[in-house]
Amino acid sequence: MIARIKTPTRIAPLAACATALWLLACDPSQASEVQQQAMGAPQSCYLSGISDRARCGFVEVPENAAKPDGRKIQVHYAVLPAIKPSFPNEAFLAIAGGPGQSAIDNAVGFERTFAEIRQSRDILLIDQRGTGRSNLLNCDLGPDAMSLAFDDEKLDSAAEAAKCRNSLDADIAQYGSRAALEDFEAVRKALGYDKLHVYGISYGTRMAQLYLKHYPESLLTVTLDGVVPMQQSVLAIGDAIDRAVELMLADCEQNSQCHTQFPVLRDELAMVNQRLDQAPVRLMVNHPRSGEATEFLLTRNKFASVVRLALYATNVRALLPLAIHQAAAGNYQGILGLHGMMLDGLDLAMGMHSSVVCGEDIPRLDAAMRAKLNQSYYGANMIKGLEEVCTQWPVPAADATFAEGVRSNLPVLLLSGEIDPATPPQWAELAMANMSNAKHLVAPYATHGVAQQSCGNKLVAQLVNSGSLKEIQGDCLNKDVRRSFYLNASTVEPLPATINKE
Repeated sequence: MIARIKTPTRIAPLAACATALWLLACDPSQASEVQQQAMGAPQSCYLSGISDRARCGFVEVPENAAKPDGRKIQVHYAVLPAIKPSFPNEAFLAIAGGPGQSAIDNAVGFERTFAEIRQSRDILLIDQRGTGRSNLLNCDLGPDAMSLAFDDEKLDSAAEAAKCRNSLDADIAQYGSRAALEDFEAVRKALGYDKLHVYGISYGTRMAQLYLKHYPESLLTVTLDGVVPMQQSVLAIGDAIDRAVELMLADCEQNSQCHTQFPVLRDELAMVNQRLDQAPVRLMVNHPRSGEATEFLLTRNKFASVVRLALYATNVRALLPLAIHQAAAGNYQGILGLHGMMLDGLDLAMGMHSSVVCGEDIPRLDAAMRAKLNQSYYGANMIKGLEEVCTQWPVPAADATFAEGVRSNLPVLLLSGEIDPATPPQWAELAMANMSNAKHLVAPYATHGVAQQSCGNKLVAQLVNSGSLKEIQGDCLNKDVRRSFYLNASTVEPLPATINKE
């Protein structure tokens, strides 16, 4: 039987969770018990965007490992089979980010990025519990949240979180990273792989580090791309966003054409922020999709989100100076266009996201970190929103050992983008502090997810094929692939001066 895997509808995020990115300890001795649970027979299937057949299935595991005879959930996986299966006992496990993304729904991106690896090894994708098809924990704010007139700053995050929690058929305390790791091992064993090469991106790097901590015997190599160190709460992303905004402004100032066109960009950004702090801007616009006349309410939070999310992609980042300059002059068309890219919401399972953040990151928030983050608009807004959500999301705090750095002598490649708005290079340096066989490479022109934007994917393939870091050099990452800033609505080139024919 051949199944068609469909991509689920994207759901609007819960308030401040959209601007952000748990632990019941599971006894490793229970892994064999989990493995004995029922397994759905693998079937041929097609994944969105991939023309050839994959193999799809699931393993059935206890929702709560402490209650093996209790409620069961299905953890779904997909295997993109090797073109020439030279290493049938190995697989390349690609772990998605978020927290809350479905790995299977992102199969086409993983397949394109790691096509060289797939030549000889299976690519394994697992929908982490609470995401995709693995007992999805998601909530919908309703159609009003997708309206351009939606006032996000009046949203009651705590009330929405409570409504979300009450709508879910799950024990939300069981959807943290450590429990998910046991599922990953159950899938590995069920499929008969002796060893894995693990790649994690963003939050997926946290899962990869947990694999290194608890099941090093199952691994051959590890790649961490956009590194979230175990030692640090993801709430530190507030500082990372501020750093990326500053780098964008500095890049424009150091670019002669951008600086000539927008000589006071830094002041203009401050001006727009101050204006929106005083009151949101309300205006009539043509909807960026339907073209119909509609009201657009631009709040400070919406504007901040537009700026932040634009920094994730170099081609969109290139539009920011122009959009900010126009907004300072009272023309919000550029900001509207960038906001239109976000109307589908974030492709995250926000229930699972909340279980992770409320159990693993909020409990680490001490007075010093709070004081530091409250100096930043992004940091303060994130703390406020997430703490409101977590008052209604009762999950236990992760064990103290959860935040300990990873000690390992396995080959670990760490990749960072210099202009990354989420996981700056210094995060990778912290993560590798106790790794004796690690190499950190920084791509100077990359944002978040180096392997997808550069030759980083070839470096990952080199690590997988050789099993060693010795010959891996990052020179190819230095290729200048910068996107020129847009100087007007049509081009990155300055418009010719108007000739006065009088």
